Amino acid sequence: MTKTASTYQNPVWDFDFPDPTIIRASDGYYYAYGTQTKRPGGAIINLQVARSPDLVQWAYLDEGLPEKPAWARRHQKFWAPHVSEHAGTFYLYYSAKPDRGSGLCLAVATATEPAGPFRDVGAPLRRGKDFQDIDPMAFDDPATGKRLLYWGSGFGPLRVRELAEDRISFKPNSKTRKLLHPAGTGDPRRYDQLLEGSWVILRHGWYYLFCSGNNCCGPAAHYAVLVARSRHALGPFETLAEATGNPYATLLEANRHWHAPGHNCVVTDAAGHDWLAYHAIDPRQPTFNAIDDEQGHSRRVLLIDRLEYVDGWPRVVTGGTPSWQEQPGPVG
Repeated sequence: MTKTASTYQNPVWDFDFPDPTIIRASDGYYYAYGTQTKRPGGAIINLQVARSPDLVQWAYLDEGLPEKPAWARRHQKFWAPHVSEHAGTFYLYYSAKPDRGSGLCLAVATATEPAGPFRDVGAPLRRGKDFQDIDPMAFDDPATGKRLLYWGSGFGPLRVRELAEDRISFKPNSKTRKLLHPAGTGDPRRYDQLLEGSWVILRHGWYYLFCSGNNCCGPAAHYAVLVARSRHALGPFETLAEATGNPYATLLEANRHWHAPGHNCVVTDAAGHDWLAYHAIDPRQPTFNAIDDEQGHSRRVLLIDRLEYVDGWPRVVTGGTPSWQEQPGPVG
């Protein structure tokens, strides 16, 4: 909730809003996009959209993907949206379960306004056999001009591939690169047993690849934000765990106030400060009337905390766990 015009207190949006992406659109507002949910009152939303002038005070704008794609009408699986704006068009990259096949797909929809309505382009960008092909994030590399798409989960590696100029297909003859591999099962304390939720930024000559692991949801949720860095958008990436020699190293992990923080984005305020936006579970209200059991009945609300960069690595200014007390706010 908002305390004054210059402070905030987590959560900044106290409703289920998983896998947030926040952008600042050309109209000057911040727009947040979240995974499907069931709203209070029972309405099922495919794509959540909210708007804010300052990253703290949010207004819910309701449904951003009012029509399911023709190839995914039978199921209710619309996950992990990422939106970017280019030349007056907004591109939504998301994950969906197709009517045919057992896996999930990467998909693209477009709109002329940041709140939508987004319309699917008509066919999946990539069809998967399980849930490795989820959590897409588009990034334009300033150094090379390449349009890149990062994605991955399902105990597979995080991947990247170059997009075509149309941004709704992969560049012909481009190849998929594997960037980070999960540690696999064996040590339940490790968050990198599964990796997902890629997010890439370029700061101070470093490409930072944020990701999350290991289990986002449910009573046994064990989730945190991890980070790796490289001098190139296509890697190779060194993880914070490798750099420190600590396999349990994280950028952000749980405390007694907030459980299972993760699936972050990074957004910049008007003063040039970077903010980590992510979801977390409030242990005082961990469940809600979710769409189905697979969604874990985990009520994942929207939090933000400021980043700083020290010795070549990002860190959360509140000390590596989500803040719960009043904090200096973003500059709107």
